[in-house]
Amino acid sequence: MHEFDLIKRYFSKLSVNNKNSLNLNDDVFFDRAKKLVISVDTYIDKSHFFDFKKPNLVIKKILRSSISDLICKGVRPKYYFISGSGNKKTFTKSNLKKISLSLKQEQKKFEIYLSGGDTVFSNKLSFTITSVGFSDDIIFRNKAKINDDIYVTGNLGDSYTGLKVLKKDISLNKNLSKYFIMKYYLPELHLGLAKRLPNLANTSIDISDGLFADLDKLINKQKLSYKIYLTDVPISKKLKNMILQKKLNKIDFISRGDDYQILFTASKKKARIIERIFKFLGIKVSKIGKICSSHQKSQIIDEKGNKTDIINKGYLHKF
Repeated sequence: MHEFDLIKRYFSKLSVNNKNSLNLNDDVFFDRAKKLVISVDTYIDKSHFFDFKKPNLVIKKILRSSISDLICKGVRPKYYFISGSGNKKTFTKSNLKKISLSLKQEQKKFEIYLSGGDTVFSNKLSFTITSVGFSDDIIFRNKAKINDDIYVTGNLGDSYTGLKVLKKDISLNKNLSKYFIMKYYLPELHLGLAKRLPNLANTSIDISDGLFADLDKLINKQKLSYKIYLTDVPISKKLKNMILQKKLNKIDFISRGDDYQILFTASKKKARIIERIFKFLGIKVSKIGKICSSHQKSQIIDEKGNKTDIINKGYLHKF
């Protein structure tokens, strides 16, 4: 059972009288009257992070992926709560000191504050983070319009490459390996964009499960489709060179998730102002396609201008 089937079948009716739940079809809870925005995420060892040999980096990855849910909605995170389950092997004094130091560094970097949580003994290592922010409004899902331009911030694919390096699926030199591994552990978040994005975007989401999987979620309750130009999907020079040297497919790297870049749509009329604002902020942004009507199927156009299929759209939560 897919996660959305599970939610629809067993939990959607429980939120029917709570408009702030956004029908359980967005990344956050939003109470407009109280200006309160909340997101909750759980991370499981071996599923959401590769291993726990670098607890200082794992906890940073987890925290950043959680507050990313708020940033992509146009909200600056303010508080976070963290709950963890572990045992004597994972919650050693050394590991806990590293976790504490990393959280302190992240609090300073993103101006957020630890506000509570819970710890329990378990042989299964996991963390749950609740992120809290305050805003008059947010950028909702399912607000795309026909002919909207589709944008993405930063580069895609470096994180997935880092995961493949950690799994020893790809062999690279020491410097390249370190570059991609750090991209896996430390996704780049655009905190300064949170204030500007609501005036630009019609709808938005962060890329956690993969470009195409999250694009499907972005418009999942709208009668719309999309056209994506593979050539315009941004990747780093290092990834581009690696793909060329090893004769790999770009689409396999940009669609696997863990990027935590912002995927958003905006009116064509805002193209010039988007270009100016992102240049002023020093944030890379790329126009990668457009929103189309439901009369045509979603399309991915390859480098030669041909329609291409994708076997794996991204990570799927199946039960």
